[in-house]
Amino acid sequence: MNKLFYPAVFHEAEEGGYWISFPDFPECLTDGDTTNEAYEMAVDALGLAITDRKENKENIPLPTDLKDIQVEDGSFLVVVEFDMLAYLKKTNNKAVKKTLSIPEWMNEEAVNLGVNFSQVLQEALLQKINLK
Repeated sequence: MNKLFYPAVFHEAEEGGYWISFPDFPECLTDGDTTNEAYEMAVDALGLAITDRKENKENIPLPTDLKDIQVEDGSFLVVVEFDMLAYLKKTNNKAVKKTLSIPEWMNEEAVNLGVNFSQVLQEALLQKINLK
C-alpha cells in the first residue's frame, strides 16, 4: 500500500485556476492557480485525507473506476498518485526510542570506533524494508 492512485475532478474556478474534489474522499477539497499547482495541492490534500483516515482507523476506499465518474462541462478527470511512504518520511520524522541488546564485545568495539548506533540501525532498517 505504498503507492495509491485516486481519481480527482479538476473544476474550473470562476475566479481562475481550479478547485479539486475527490469522488472517494468527499471531505477532501483543494485548489490551485495552475494545473501544476492544483495537482501538487491535490497530492497534499489526498495525503492528509488518507493519513487522517488511517490515524482514526477509518475505511480507506478503493479508487472509483474512471469510467464510473461523470464530469460536468469545464471539468476534467486526473489520476492523482500518492506515495504513502514518501509522504510519511516527509511529514513524520518523530524519533522513537528503542531499547535493544547486543553482545558486550560488539558494544565495546563499536564504542571504540565511534559508531553512531542510531545511524547504523536506521541504515540497516532502511535496507531491510527495501528503501535503499
